[in-house]
Amino acid sequence: MGLGWRPAMQAALYGSDGFFVRASEGPRDHFRTSVHSSPLFAGAIARLVERVDAALGHPAAFDLVDVGAGRGELITALLAALPEELAGRVRATAVEIAPQPIGLDPAIRWRREIPESITGLLVATEWLDNVPLDVLETDDDGLLRTVLVDPATGAETLGAEADPADRSWAGRWWPGEGRIEVGRPRDEAWAEAVGSIERGAALCVDYGHVKTERPVFGTLTGFRQGRQVPPVPDGGCDVTAHVAMDAVAAAAGVPHRMVRQREALRALGVDGARPSLETARTDPAGYLRALSAAGAAAELTDPAGLGGHWWLWHGVGLGDHGTMLW
Repeated sequence: MGLGWRPAMQAALYGSDGFFVRASEGPRDHFRTSVHSSPLFAGAIARLVERVDAALGHPAAFDLVDVGAGRGELITALLAALPEELAGRVRATAVEIAPQPIGLDPAIRWRREIPESITGLLVATEWLDNVPLDVLETDDDGLLRTVLVDPATGAETLGAEADPADRSWAGRWWPGEGRIEVGRPRDEAWAEAVGSIERGAALCVDYGHVKTERPVFGTLTGFRQGRQVPPVPDGGCDVTAHVAMDAVAAAAGVPHRMVRQREALRALGVDGARPSLETARTDPAGYLRALSAAGAAAELTDPAGLGGHWWLWHGVGLGDHGTMLW
């Protein structure tokens, strides 16, 4: 008999030998994120850190929390990109289930749980898409049933009728029949994360959809060594599903702003514009560096790729500037 997708994903991703727990390999070995794509991404987030710091009045200690930190790539890059004075006030925390990487900057605290009280900025890049969820389908009698999966093969069958909480979530956030990926665990995880902010902001960067664009057949899939593969929850591949971003935003219970990554990065100075050809004549080396940066920026802002990700921003205790820092 199969398992519901939520426990199957939990074991496959975060079990004792789960995909994200193994010390021998990291997520970047299997898929490419904005963090791995270019230092321009960390540079843009660093500018946000500076703006939050200013809005907070430059506190003596500024909490910088990276949730779903992978192997610490983003928070390491952020510390390097920040002005020295601000970096000296930062309390850097990486939240991750995987073991702490060897050689990590000792200034970065590595822990499994989000700190209870944060004054500063919490960032979660491609975290919620890996928070396990259940999947529902409508049977021939019109009843929503939980989809069961064989962890060894990925074969699916229909199980019992969905529980009331999942049916309620589906009725509110996923209109119509078909295959439904119940985002309730993601809503709860993000609400808890935002709830940890005493003063500051929380930023979620992820691929997802909104109510008017829910995919009829869902988005559950797998990735292994850079290739998309069937989502078999045996621990051998990443198992992921797009995030119902509007449901996540509402669950936090505080004002928010939500835009595509393309728009957010352009507002933060990452636009992918090619350098002037005149520069090639006057400064060939500088031209090549600028051309390389433009190529990286183009990848980060490509609306059909990374630029199509959503940025969900919540300001807490920042007054009128809470949702307008970029």
